[in-house]
Amino acid sequence: MSAVFMGVTAFAQGSKVINAEMPSKILGENKTYTIYLPEGYDNDDTRYPVLYLLHGAWGNDRDWTEKGTMHEITDLTVRSGTALPMIVVMPDARGIDENYGGERMGYFNVPGWNYEDYFFNELIPYIDATYRTKADKTGRAIAGLSMGGGGTVAYAQKHPEYFSSACSLSGLVGLCDQRPDDNGSDFYKSLALNDQAKYVDNADPDTTDALKTVRWYADCGDDDFLADANLAFYTSMRRKGIPIEYRMRDGAHNWTYWRTALPDVLRFCSISFK
Repeated sequence: MSAVFMGVTAFAQGSKVINAEMPSKILGENKTYTIYLPEGYDNDDTRYPVLYLLHGAWGNDRDWTEKGTMHEITDLTVRSGTALPMIVVMPDARGIDENYGGERMGYFNVPGWNYEDYFFNELIPYIDATYRTKADKTGRAIAGLSMGGGGTVAYAQKHPEYFSSACSLSGLVGLCDQRPDDNGSDFYKSLALNDQAKYVDNADPDTTDALKTVRWYADCGDDDFLADANLAFYTSMRRKGIPIEYRMRDGAHNWTYWRTALPDVLRFCSISFK
């Protein structure tokens, strides 16, 4: 089934960003996504590696392009020769409130809204069937910021056979003390059920070996309210002997920080693709 395109933005370098939607039987409605296609995509039949780039809470699939300037950053990083040309898919995990929060927000299954099932059973197969991706672990990576960073880690933990690398930026990982009490909402329950640090701590030898097949990267600013949670996740990985590259730079939980982090994510994923 072909994609439904809602908007296309082309750039001087020949890359383009498409706002589109796809049908979902699991969710019972069409779901939007944004996709970046590299320069040269329309010129031949080359297959490209694909990065799934996840947005944060109270966001949507256009955040990385409209707030994070990922199209310009990706173009510049690829043109510099430090990252490979790649397809970047930005899924939509917004909530139904007018500020994109509330019910249905998030990357995990909650009652009546099985988003994680949609991601693996519909979105990835749809992208592989619709675009010229390298449709295997060696050609697929995942990254995200904040809520999307937590989703990135949990997805790669539970499905390491899908991803060559996983990169979390200011990730919502673990149940840190700074997280507000939300009166037991489905969103926060889903976070508790997908505690990334506990997953590592409780991993048996076979699970630990599977986690080692993914290249891990995490970056969180020293002024970020999630800094302690990210350090705890990093410590859990080290205790289990799972290699992870960890960065803590000057900065907080904002787009200024995430824009400066994206080039290193693209380079890290490119090494995994190679």
